[in-house]
Amino acid sequence: MIPVRLEIEGLYSYRGKQSVEFDQLTAAGLFGIFGAVGSGKSSILEAILLALYGSTERLAATGERSSMLNLQSDHLLVNFTFRAGKNNSQTFMARYSAKRNKKDREKVDTGEHIFYQLIDGNWEATDQSAEALIGMKKEHFKQTVIIPQGKFREFIDLTPGPRAEMMQQLFGLERFDLSAKTGSLLKATREEKIRLETQLKGLEDVSEEILEEKAKEYDALQKESQEATKAFNTLEGEFKKLESTRKSFLQLQEQKQILSALNSQKSGIEEKRQLHREFIRAKAYLRPVWDRLQDTQKDLEKYQRSVVDSERFKVRFEEEVLSLQQEEEELRKKNEERPQRESKIRDLKKVIEIKDLEAGLKNSKEILESIQPEIDRKRSSQSLLEKEIQNLESQLEQVPATDANQLADLKTSLGNLTSWKERIEELEKIKGKFVEEEKNVGLALEKIHQEIPKEEKTLETWSQTQKALIQNLEEEREKILRKQGLNSHVHLLLPGHPCPLCGSEHHPKPLESKADEKEAKEKEQEILLEKNRLEHILTLIQQQKLAENNLENHRRNIQEKGAEITKLESQTQTLLQSLSKLGGMDLENLSTEIKQLSNAAEERETTQKLIQSKRKLWQTDREQLELDEKKLQQAQLNLQSIQARIESKKEEIKDSTFCKGYFPKDREEIRLAIEKVEENILKAAEQWTGKQKHLQEKLTEQAKNLSDLNNFRNRVQELEQNAKDFRSEFEKLKVEHGFLDEEALLKLFHHSIDAEKVDLEIRQFDQKLASAQSRIEELQSEPGVNEFSEASFVQMQEELQKLKEQASDLQNRTVLLGENLKLSTQRLGEKIELEKSFALTENRESNLKELDRLFQGKGFVKFVSSIYLRELCNTANIRFMKLTKNSLSLEIDDNNTFWVVDYLNGGKKRLLKTLSGGQTFQASLCLALALAEKVKALNQADQSFFFLDEGFGALDRNALRVVFETLKSLRHENRIVGIISHVEELQQEIGVFAQVELDSEKGSQISYSF
Repeated sequence: MIPVRLEIEGLYSYRGKQSVEFDQLTAAGLFGIFGAVGSGKSSILEAILLALYGSTERLAATGERSSMLNLQSDHLLVNFTFRAGKNNSQTFMARYSAKRNKKDREKVDTGEHIFYQLIDGNWEATDQSAEALIGMKKEHFKQTVIIPQGKFREFIDLTPGPRAEMMQQLFGLERFDLSAKTGSLLKATREEKIRLETQLKGLEDVSEEILEEKAKEYDALQKESQEATKAFNTLEGEFKKLESTRKSFLQLQEQKQILSALNSQKSGIEEKRQLHREFIRAKAYLRPVWDRLQDTQKDLEKYQRSVVDSERFKVRFEEEVLSLQQEEEELRKKNEERPQRESKIRDLKKVIEIKDLEAGLKNSKEILESIQPEIDRKRSSQSLLEKEIQNLESQLEQVPATDANQLADLKTSLGNLTSWKERIEELEKIKGKFVEEEKNVGLALEKIHQEIPKEEKTLETWSQTQKALIQNLEEEREKILRKQGLNSHVHLLLPGHPCPLCGSEHHPKPLESKADEKEAKEKEQEILLEKNRLEHILTLIQQQKLAENNLENHRRNIQEKGAEITKLESQTQTLLQSLSKLGGMDLENLSTEIKQLSNAAEERETTQKLIQSKRKLWQTDREQLELDEKKLQQAQLNLQSIQARIESKKEEIKDSTFCKGYFPKDREEIRLAIEKVEENILKAAEQWTGKQKHLQEKLTEQAKNLSDLNNFRNRVQELEQNAKDFRSEFEKLKVEHGFLDEEALLKLFHHSIDAEKVDLEIRQFDQKLASAQSRIEELQSEPGVNEFSEASFVQMQEELQKLKEQASDLQNRTVLLGENLKLSTQRLGEKIELEKSFALTENRESNLKELDRLFQGKGFVKFVSSIYLRELCNTANIRFMKLTKNSLSLEIDDNNTFWVVDYLNGGKKRLLKTLSGGQTFQASLCLALALAEKVKALNQADQSFFFLDEGFGALDRNALRVVFETLKSLRHENRIVGIISHVEELQQEIGVFAQVELDSEKGSQISYSF
């Protein structure tokens, strides 16, 4: 994560809106945020945490939200823009805002927390959280990226358990927590083992020996079954023959019973046979003649009635025809007057047409009277418009023409001159600032040079001299220390005894320890003083380089701004020279000239538009006038046409005397009279046509009735002769066929006997009788039928059933034993496979038990976490050993506890707590940087950001010097480091910083060193 910009408003001491431009601060690699105690420095980190995670280090976002808001502000707003993602290639903005409750100012409403992503230059809201975007929780963020006050040692001070848990969450080590997966696999394996054991218990009765015994039993039983089947098949053949003989015997007994029953029905059948013969003879010979006689008598009665009816209709038709002929004559005379009446109707219609034309004539006269005044008015308006157009054209000639291209060039020139003038003034101000800053940097350089002693030429030679001085002092201190070491052996020098070093027995001047100790302390103080002076010289060298770099930048900026000013002034002079051809114009004259030309152009354009408008109005009125003149001509022609048509219609009237009385009448009254006469004519014609048609119909009916009367009389005579002939023939047939009793014959005609059914019944009886007699003879001729014994049949049937049951039982036993043998073979194969699977499952269970024991209690995760911690420790040691000049290194034991290896004391180990303040800071910083480096690699970023808010005021000068050397070394490792401090020594060492000051009225205010 790399910060870009932070906006704070209404948070803690920040009353008004303030911005932290991290882009310019992070460009230096090492930057600071300085200010007095309570000025609002740490609130910057609080704002970043609030924007990202919705809560700060000091206060929670829910219950303590009201204490975050500035007492004089109504709302809180934090906008934090940062880069994140792979290689920090994506830009995001975290926004947190909250407002005071309108009803209760002591309460603050729930804050709004939103994240945005910059996509194609636009901010678009995203539902991702800070944990997803940055890749770590708030607690880990405070330990690897932004370390608030008092939290720098937190990672070192963590106990092994929470430290391992942090590594697990930060690097996703939960993927190595295999206890749950191993437990589920072990459970499944145990269930599989139980299942296999259960199946094997069900197969305990299966073995190869049992299978061989069953195979022998199956062979013996199969042989016995075959013999029983053979005996059954032999007896079954004999039984089928006897069964066939029994079937014929039973059929013989049945046919005898049928014959006896048919003989008992024979007398009734003979009576039906006699009745059927008489019925057929009567129906075939006598019934047709009798039916014709009856039909003839019925027709005779019908035609006799028709003759009587036709004679009655004859008289009535004669009376009706006479009446209709008289009425038709009267209507014919009336219709002969129709032409004269239709002529008068045509004359009346022409009278109506004349009255319509006279109405049109009146309308045409009114149109003529209305059009003429409008034409005169429009002609007068045309004349006035023509005069106005002439006046406007005269005014247009007096207005001078404007060159549009020249006016556009002049406006462009004015815009360029104005913008160039403003840019020159802006560049002069910027150049002045750079000149002033150049003087300040020069003064700073001069101040640095003033500190160089007269005997030294440069700071570099001074630093070399100082280093040589320190080296000499350290050599002198070493001599004193060696002398002190020898002093510790003075008590061994005894008079008369040889010296352990030189062997002399005389010791005239033994060393005195008090003087050496005092001299050693003085040398130590002198060396410390000179080292401090050397540090000051090195600081001055760095300040000199920074100042020389700034001086070079300022001079380059002054030169660039001066060149740009010269270029703009040259462009301005060139443009003014080109304008001098138009009269030596300056900016004021140019503006006046442009205004005059613009006014002339506008006036000319306005006049032209007015002329066009007047011409368009004149053209419109002219077109309307021409239309009105055409309407007037059309009305005059229409008037003449109507008058001519009226005269023509009057000449077409044939009976003018008859029509003369109708001219004064109303048009509707004439129309009603015409409709009444037309209706009367039409009605008379319809009545005459109808009467003619009715008369013709009656004449036709009269003629038909006379024809029918003659036909009916002839038919009556014919039917009377036919009835006489049919009666004579019927009497003759009665005698011929022996039906003397006519009444009995008529009853026979009406008998309900079904001849076909009775005939069928008789024929079926005859067939059954013949069939029974024939079948009896056939069955009696078959061998063995007459000698058949039912007892012998039953005995053989019982024997056959016994053999069948015996054979079936043996066959079923054979099949069952065969299936059992097949199933046993299959189960034996299953048992062998299950035993193999059971052995594999037992082996898998044993292995999984061992793994479950290893993974129990997140043991494997702790093991992996310790590997990550060792790697982290190794990474931190690369920097820590450099900072401690290879005298110290960090180590972590199997319990994830940090230790220090002291190489100055034989590589012995001691607790991390035994380090000094500066060494503890170095160890904490190296571990934090190593952790940040791992997180950077995890996020695939090529650059990382590290912010430290630590109380440097608690460190002594040596520890502070170590801190600063450590921070300076980070600039060469592609790391961005920011520190927050009020210590003046650090402010002097860091050239790029933001200064925070607390204003009593405005709140915290941010300024910059650049």
